[in-house]
Amino acid sequence: MAAAKKGRRPATGGQGKPGRTLVLILIAMVGLVGGMFWSGHTTPRLGIDLAGGTSITLRAENQPGKPNAINNENMQTAIDIIERRVNGLGVSEAEVQQQGDKHIIVNIPRATDSEKAKKQVGTTAQLYFRPVLAAAGSEPLPEPSASGQPSGEPSGSPSGKPSAKPSAGEGSSPKPSATTQGRAASDALKAPSPTPTPSGAPTPAPQPTGTGDAAVQELGQKFATLNCAPDPKTKQVANPASTADPAKPTLACGTEGDAKYILGPAEVAGTDVDEAKGVLDPQRGMWIVQLGFTDGGAKKFAATTGKLATQQQPQNQFAITLDGQVMSAPSVSSAIAGGSAEISGSFNQESATELANVLSYGALPLSFEQESTTTVTAALGGEQLHAGLIAGAIGLALVIIYLVVYYRGLSLIAIASLGVSAILTYTLMSLLGPAIGFALNLPAVCGAIVAIGITADSFIVYFERVRDEIREGRSLRPAVERGWPRARRTILVSDFVSFLAAAVLFIVTVGKVQGFAFTLGLTTLLDVVVVFLFTKPLMSLLARTKFFGGGHPWSGLDPKRLGAKPPLRRARRTSAPTEPKEA
Repeated sequence: MAAAKKGRRPATGGQGKPGRTLVLILIAMVGLVGGMFWSGHTTPRLGIDLAGGTSITLRAENQPGKPNAINNENMQTAIDIIERRVNGLGVSEAEVQQQGDKHIIVNIPRATDSEKAKKQVGTTAQLYFRPVLAAAGSEPLPEPSASGQPSGEPSGSPSGKPSAKPSAGEGSSPKPSATTQGRAASDALKAPSPTPTPSGAPTPAPQPTGTGDAAVQELGQKFATLNCAPDPKTKQVANPASTADPAKPTLACGTEGDAKYILGPAEVAGTDVDEAKGVLDPQRGMWIVQLGFTDGGAKKFAATTGKLATQQQPQNQFAITLDGQVMSAPSVSSAIAGGSAEISGSFNQESATELANVLSYGALPLSFEQESTTTVTAALGGEQLHAGLIAGAIGLALVIIYLVVYYRGLSLIAIASLGVSAILTYTLMSLLGPAIGFALNLPAVCGAIVAIGITADSFIVYFERVRDEIREGRSLRPAVERGWPRARRTILVSDFVSFLAAAVLFIVTVGKVQGFAFTLGLTTLLDVVVVFLFTKPLMSLLARTKFFGGGHPWSGLDPKRLGAKPPLRRARRTSAPTEPKEA
């Protein structure tokens, strides 16, 4: 007998030490939950569709002449600039993330002024300072002013003699705008403090670059027929300079379509601006934009303003173009040296801040198309979250009812496993928010609901394997161990297929659908962890109890209900009784 025991091989899938495994996963759970409370992030970060706010999806596009501009370096630069722009407007907790090779997702939460941010999120901000060669207005021209403004001066061009300290309404067009769009005619570009005129007689300044070129003459013919007024249907203003070569003259329109221009080649680029800020000038009681240039930009700016200061209107204007449209066309009264300048005119706090923000953070290295924009109110987001939680509760309740009715006592193991899976899922979602920026959106909630069925399916596969072993005549403890290897293979294959589908979906999609894929993949991995480290060890421990091991009718493992007939093992072959020998 001793030899037989010594040579006996352990059952397939050996019992091991299930108690240690359960302790291990419980320690891991306590550590994760403790880390969640220690970090202070006790709830998952909610996406825009649940918390309310605006989500903008941008698609990068190659610029003319730069077919390979879309790369990881340029995308990261664009993300950094967009984030600084949005935060520079006072929008707190905005998220800017790259998805895939060509998409950037900008999430602007509720309780912030998202409208201002939306204006600048996808603005490429190709910024140039171009001299004005000609200007005209799209509306009837104003009558001559008392200051000697010539009749026929357009709206949007400087009026009267340039002044170093123009008032907010001096010589402005009849309908000056309070924003950088449609900048009023009184804008002036000057040094921040009076700059002494250089000694000696000024030398005649040359005409702006390209004034006599054939290209300018051709533009003059097109200029006569150019209509910058907004389209009645789309409300969009024409932008003929959107793809213009900065080294060549071009036609351009004001951002409100109230003025049109012929602009010379760019003299100063946005990359030459070091910093800009909108401030209130206490002496004049008006908002201005202060500029600071790089060393190279300061030299270019001083040389160009020196040329423009000697020109007659409108050729003494310096147009500031943003993505081809003229944001402002201030006049220049003197050369501006020293690497700093200011733009004054019909600004208010908002318009000065917006223009300074764009000037400060520069141009994006890529052009972006707003692929989609979704705005959700906080009330609607709360309703969607409530509906998602109700759907999840209904799905969980149906699964529990099915388990209790069909598996009876085994349902306790399944319910406990579902509870462990829920705790791990909730904790990881809460920790992944600040760690990688994961936000729980409505598709992610759907993924979590689907995961309930995937997890329950793993329990059912294992339970049925154990029941099959009992039907074959084995007792519970051997059935638990012999059924595990077969169930394990099926569970791993099933979860691998689910995880592969989630990974493919995450790679080929953008936006909110990735939330569904990420949650589905996460819960699939957790299903493997829970089944291997909790469900199986717990089943091995409960098989040693009288309630389950003895096949109680309410255990779900009653041999009679499963169709197994006692004895549970094949009866031993007994020898036939011997006949008594005849005497």
